[in-house]
Amino acid sequence: MARIAAVKEYLEKALKDESKPWTKMFALAEEKTGIDRLYIFVGSLILLAIYLVFGLGQQLVCNIVGFVYPAYQSMKALESPKKEDDTKWLTYWVVFAVFTIIEFFSEYIVCWFPVYWLFKCIFYIWLMAPTEYNGSLILYRRIIRPKFIQYQPGLDRFLSTARDTAVKTAADALLTNKQD
Repeated sequence: MARIAAVKEYLEKALKDESKPWTKMFALAEEKTGIDRLYIFVGSLILLAIYLVFGLGQQLVCNIVGFVYPAYQSMKALESPKKEDDTKWLTYWVVFAVFTIIEFFSEYIVCWFPVYWLFKCIFYIWLMAPTEYNGSLILYRRIIRPKFIQYQPGLDRFLSTARDTAVKTAADALLTNKQD
């Protein structure tokens, strides 16, 4: 019960935080309807969840959820002088990219599950959660980073060889064109 109270308190604070882009929207909705913005937020989440299970265009809606807010926050991070927010959102995009590649190969199987888009949307929200240890940090530190460190030397050699081959091929092509 204390955990629910803490989440409720956190949400109420976040929904009234003037520095957040959604505050004015929820304030206007609260003023027009007379319903507390927390209930509007929870109701919106429930409607979104129902839509992601039964609606049309769930993939687009889910990808908008996973892209728009992180892109906005990433641009804000780039414009801020702090490095920590850059690292946070760069980590999100690395995990997002890895998940997108994995999902490409499993999409034909997973799309048969009616709640897939709901779970994917929840996964995206977990990745970007405004907590110190959100999903992107956990997945990056526990799975992606160790694999990256393991395979980085080989990948660096491969990329260096590919670059050298491309430069040599381009130089050979230029020399051949000049001789003709």
